[in-house]
Amino acid sequence: MKISNAYLFLVFLGLILFSCEKKELPETEINTEPNIISQVFYTAEGTNYISYAAYLENSEQKMPVVMIIPEWWGLNDYVKSRAQQLAEMGYFAMAVDFYGKGQIAETPEEAQNLAMPFYENPELAKKAFDAAKKKLNDFPNADTSKIAVIGYCFGGAQALNMARQDASLKGVASFHGNLMTGVKPNNNSVKMLVLNGEADEFVPKEEIKAFKSEMDSAKIDYKFIDYPGALHAFTNPGATEMGEKFDMKIAYNKEADEKSWNELKSFLNKIFK
Repeated sequence: MKISNAYLFLVFLGLILFSCEKKELPETEINTEPNIISQVFYTAEGTNYISYAAYLENSEQKMPVVMIIPEWWGLNDYVKSRAQQLAEMGYFAMAVDFYGKGQIAETPEEAQNLAMPFYENPELAKKAFDAAKKKLNDFPNADTSKIAVIGYCFGGAQALNMARQDASLKGVASFHGNLMTGVKPNNNSVKMLVLNGEADEFVPKEEIKAFKSEMDSAKIDYKFIDYPGALHAFTNPGATEMGEKFDMKIAYNKEADEKSWNELKSFLNKIFK
């Protein structure tokens, strides 16, 4: 699969945008009232994974599942905070370890080495995703008949790819992620929500046009929203500082962040009815 320069630049940008503190969680569950937060250990095809789960402690009912695919850094604190938000809303949230061993890249070279195989071979991403999805069966309070996927930047692109490949999903949502990755939809049952910054130069207008054409041709149920004036990484509170530091057109947009999160809430309510 050929990767466009714009897509590779977006990936490199994503590395700059997100800070990455290596805060280790203990292997046992931590009671952080009212949520249970834990590392989730599992092995698939010789790879050891360490994902991250957050869910309500005292829920007596099965909870719909929201899986979160992070940017190419791996599971940093920003993605974990989104999992905790979703848990507070009553969902079983799992932030997915794609690389194995809970790896978090510290340099652009390391991140590229970790991420490029997933760009070049979408089946690898599907295997990592499926391993996490299978692990959900170990949690009696996770309703595996109701699974949604969300993602940010790299994760947003991968979330759309999961929708293109896995008809069992109820829906996926992409936040400021790339749209055209060479993976064609093979089903028309998974609903898609695309939340994009209208001023994001890393998602070209041509790419948006091609995505909409692909979705329309495949008769996919999708919703595409452009947030006026929003630059790339508009959901990340640290983006403005990073943009100024590296002289890049990226910035946090409080209005777009809040509106897109509310859009996600409505989307989840709809698909999980």
